[in-house]
Amino acid sequence: MENNNRKAWLYLLPAILFLAAFMVYPLIDVFIYSFEEGYNFASQTSFGTGWYNFSYVLHDTYFLQAVKNTMLLVVITVPVSTVLAILIALGLSSIKPLRKLYQTIYFLPYVTNTLAVGLVFMILFKPTAYSDGLVNLLINWFGGSSVDFIDGPYWAKMFVLCFYTIWVVLPFKILLLTSAIASVDQSYYNAAKVDGTSSFRIFYKITLPMISPTIFYLVITGFIGAFKSYSDAVALFGTDLNAAGMNTIVGYVYDMLYGDSGGYPSYASAAAIILFVIVLTITVINLLVSRKHVYYS
Repeated sequence: MENNNRKAWLYLLPAILFLAAFMVYPLIDVFIYSFEEGYNFASQTSFGTGWYNFSYVLHDTYFLQAVKNTMLLVVITVPVSTVLAILIALGLSSIKPLRKLYQTIYFLPYVTNTLAVGLVFMILFKPTAYSDGLVNLLINWFGGSSVDFIDGPYWAKMFVLCFYTIWVVLPFKILLLTSAIASVDQSYYNAAKVDGTSSFRIFYKITLPMISPTIFYLVITGFIGAFKSYSDAVALFGTDLNAAGMNTIVGYVYDMLYGDSGGYPSYASAAAIILFVIVLTITVINLLVSRKHVYYS
């Protein structure tokens, strides 16, 4: 037994070293930076240690705007994309002919480059000298006035960002949920049909509980992915997200390190720690909720 344990640790050693070098050490480094006040990256010196970096970040209007944008993105996109994925997966599971074709079509956005999809969305929503965009043409056709979804009002830009994010994350969720539904034991459905159970009750009492672990996994990863959102906003509004008012927390961290206001690793580290605490809190809450609402067969 002891020899087996040694072999197991030996096999795990490369992964442990990799995690220690590229995850544990950076986390410790970021934590230390977040408390070093006035840290100078060139000279590797600081004025002292304390909570000033956190105070500065929490009072920075750009950071507060980034938090607002990120929270709205999380609250809107995670539940909407999950519900849509469940409905589409149910539809795909009930279709026998051309099922593989439909699954491939729905999965295409997932394998398409994020920036390429962003350019397509800009063409759809951004007014140009020649056209107001396809979406505005539809709005005009129904009697509405054109809206600049890229450089216009805040609600319009947030709508496009949420729409884009849902479009990008939907294929992966559909793929997993379709597989989860297909793995449900058919004997449950056969017994329910014999009893004359309605389709809605079959879904609520059989399908939903049986695929709840997959739904829980998608919700957790959805929250984490939405909190890490950055490239989606860049694809739509460019690199100067503060000017567009559409920056995210990850974008704020990047700007503090490398952007026009960059060169402040202490502020970036403090913002990263705050993001870590937010994500950790949301994850713990989801884990506690899952104990009562997730069914593991």
